[in-house]
Amino acid sequence: MAKEPRPARRPVAGDRHPQPVRVAEVHCQSYPCLRTLAGSNIPMSLTRRVLFAATCVAVVLSAAASADPPRRPHVLVIVADDLGYADVGYHGCQDISTPHIDALSASGVVCTQGYVSGPYCSPTRAGLLTGRYQQRFGHEFNPSGPGGGLPLDQVTLADRLARAGYETALVGKWHLGERREFHPLARGFDTFFGFLGGDHPYRPEAAGGQQILRDRQPIAETEYLTDAFAREAVRFLDREHERPFFLYLAFNAVHTPLQADDARLARCAAIVDPRRRTYAAMLTAMDDAIGQVRAVLEDRGLDRDTLCFFFSDNGGPTMPGTAINGSSNAPLRGSKRQTLEGGIRVPFVVSWPGTLPPGRYERPVIQLDIAPTVLAAAGITTTDSRFDGINILPHLAGRDASEPHETLSWRFGEQMAIRRGDWKLVCWGPTEKLDVTETWPKLFDLAADPGESRDLSAHEPARVADLAAAWRAWDATLLRPVAASDSQTREE
Repeated sequence: MAKEPRPARRPVAGDRHPQPVRVAEVHCQSYPCLRTLAGSNIPMSLTRRVLFAATCVAVVLSAAASADPPRRPHVLVIVADDLGYADVGYHGCQDISTPHIDALSASGVVCTQGYVSGPYCSPTRAGLLTGRYQQRFGHEFNPSGPGGGLPLDQVTLADRLARAGYETALVGKWHLGERREFHPLARGFDTFFGFLGGDHPYRPEAAGGQQILRDRQPIAETEYLTDAFAREAVRFLDREHERPFFLYLAFNAVHTPLQADDARLARCAAIVDPRRRTYAAMLTAMDDAIGQVRAVLEDRGLDRDTLCFFFSDNGGPTMPGTAINGSSNAPLRGSKRQTLEGGIRVPFVVSWPGTLPPGRYERPVIQLDIAPTVLAAAGITTTDSRFDGINILPHLAGRDASEPHETLSWRFGEQMAIRRGDWKLVCWGPTEKLDVTETWPKLFDLAADPGESRDLSAHEPARVADLAAAWRAWDATLLRPVAASDSQTREE
């Protein structure tokens, strides 16, 4: 079947990228004096000197024009789904082996206080691709039904990179709308392989789930789904690229349903708990896939030219009412669907070998930073002042010692949180349905108490009032959720 014509790209207001000067545009025809000197009455010696000088200028300009413009990096964004904070080796996990994720972390910067802007799947993806708090445009919860999606007035990172000449591809989970106008091909991506909804079976023989699509065409996938995503990502990376590329590799692992292949279950046989064992096997499959992707980048000599991000869309689901998968967020308190640290602080790595020195970064960053960071790395300037994220490369490289964010804020239905410095004010009560005599919000010193176990609100009333006022001011700038009034209490 012929490939469907790609819709014309929407203009992205405010983006600028310098167009390289072509060598053919700089030649002698640009200098009429070179054509008239021979027939003039100027003495020959002077003529030769003028010719020589003019020729030198032309050579210098031609050399400058023929020099390659500064190389824009390839971009790889890898997103895990429902991965627990404690479940990667570089965070000290003992029972699950993640050698390829650990190797990625060793090649880059481990952000120990990496956050996402929502404790849920779709909102985090909306914030990632726009660089904006998703509550600003009403995408606070997962879309309720096939009619919802990322609002069409929001410009995506793929839109911006495609306009600047990048080749853009999405492999994996979309979860930003199922209607035609919300489809990845309508939101800046040149190619798509994956599914549009929030979850999908892994084993090909398993019932349920949407069809897997290649672009808009349904296909019959016969491989374990994580392996299929690895295959497609490798195929994309392994071909010749005339332009820089942006690959968004969005795994649905380790989201439920809990389905692993037999070979990886055997590799995790030492784990006694059956749920944890299956989760470990699913994570092993994702780690294997990341290893395959990194191997292709290295084999093709692309690793030093690739800016790579790895993070989870939210914390592990560990509380009743969520799709519990056997994950752990230790030493953090809380779960997916909560504004406690366990719901919003996630594994977070930024790698750019040869540009970013490996190490650990201990100050808060957030997935909203990815879009402006990528645009800065690609030399794409924008007059769009709506970003809530910032370019964090100077911070990660040690060139900027200031705090990337004075304040980070969250809203998820009746839950809230705000972090300023090491102090965090948080209310998560309605979701936990705690005793009505409980007082809200609560105040924690995350430097001394990352597990949020000691409420200091009674001892710091002025700080509580200051943070509450700052959160209310931020909240006043947000839209109410577009739809999904029940989404905060239902699983995707």
